[in-house]
Amino acid sequence: MFRNTLLRAALIPAAAAVTALVLTGCGAGHSGMDHGSGTPPTATASSAIGSFNEADVAFAQAMIPHHQQAVRMARLAPDRAADAEVKALAEQIRAAQDPEIATMTGWLQTWQRPTAMPGHESGHQGMPGMMSDAQLAALEAASGRDFDRMFSELMIAHHEGAVTMAQQELANGANPAAKELAGQIVTAQQAEIATMKALLARL
Repeated sequence: MFRNTLLRAALIPAAAAVTALVLTGCGAGHSGMDHGSGTPPTATASSAIGSFNEADVAFAQAMIPHHQQAVRMARLAPDRAADAEVKALAEQIRAAQDPEIATMTGWLQTWQRPTAMPGHESGHQGMPGMMSDAQLAALEAASGRDFDRMFSELMIAHHEGAVTMAQQELANGANPAAKELAGQIVTAQQAEIATMKALLARL
């Protein structure tokens, strides 16, 4: 009997320690860790947590391919453009829009929505400002001063389309992060439109 009493006395602190460890682990999990992966959620995902509506979803689904085309255009400039300012602007566009694509993709994953807009999986040329395949091919074939002018003209139209899409998000969206990005797109791309119009005046 005495030996059993000693055994129970030794086991009680050990059980309490195990319980404390389990509770500590669960507390850490709910404070931001993912029980499944053991890794914290990305800033991209957490920035979109909260209320959202179909306008937010449509904005991200449409702006991703819109940005992707702008990045594709910008990546042509280093080898084809003659004007240093055109090359610099193209790099500015690429550097801004590549991270925005990743951000919006993260939102859609967080919202558990497809990254492709339903009905537009094979093409997005109905969106405002998007180039046709023929226009893209012509830009790819151009070089020097011809490329500089064509790039500026097409990118102005492309940016104007993006501004229209972003303004629709500002008017109809609900998610604070999506609306904040839409405002940034309007401000940045309107400034770039002004720059490209000035470029065209001297090219």
